[in-house]
Amino acid sequence: MARPKSSQHELKRDAILDIAAQCFARQSYNAASMNDIAAATGTSKARLYHYYDSKEAILFDLLDRYTQRLLVIVGETEATAQRRNLDERAALHELVRAFLAEYETSATRHVALLHDTQFLSDAASAGHSMSQRELILNRQRDVVSAFTRFLRRAYPERLTAANQTAITMMLMGMINWTFTWLRPGGPLSYAAFADEVIAMLEKGLA
Repeated sequence: MARPKSSQHELKRDAILDIAAQCFARQSYNAASMNDIAAATGTSKARLYHYYDSKEAILFDLLDRYTQRLLVIVGETEATAQRRNLDERAALHELVRAFLAEYETSATRHVALLHDTQFLSDAASAGHSMSQRELILNRQRDVVSAFTRFLRRAYPERLTAANQTAITMMLMGMINWTFTWLRPGGPLSYAAFADEVIAMLEKGLA
């Protein structure tokens, strides 16, 4: 029987993923090597292979955990809205705030999600019905669908079958690319930016 992995093993994986995400964001996924990641983690390449057998395995675990986290945020927001008896607009506002709070501490992981999913295998692995790439893309679609659902409930008179995709992507475009310009500790905090996004939804620029 295989020995169960210790909590320290998982903590080490988390640290590797954090540093790998930084390497991918700084150098690009293609340019970053296992040697680079090992050096950045302060360990040997052989030790790194104890945790991951390839750079793609690191990328998949990074995106697998991150997309699961985003879907957890959706579920937590729905539960919070129900528990606090929030109206539909307040629930959408809660979702925007929750995602931006996550983005504040996961910018490099988000860069990997937006830029590096294309490098995952598109072949189904043994025992799985879909490829790693398809799994991550499906979760991204689930997040987009959740935003559409929240928007449609919040603004039923505004969203139609014809425009709901455009409005959803407009909202996600406002928050998804904050890693390119919004910096923690800068003149505008992530929480303050969340308020600006919500004001834009509610009032536009009028």
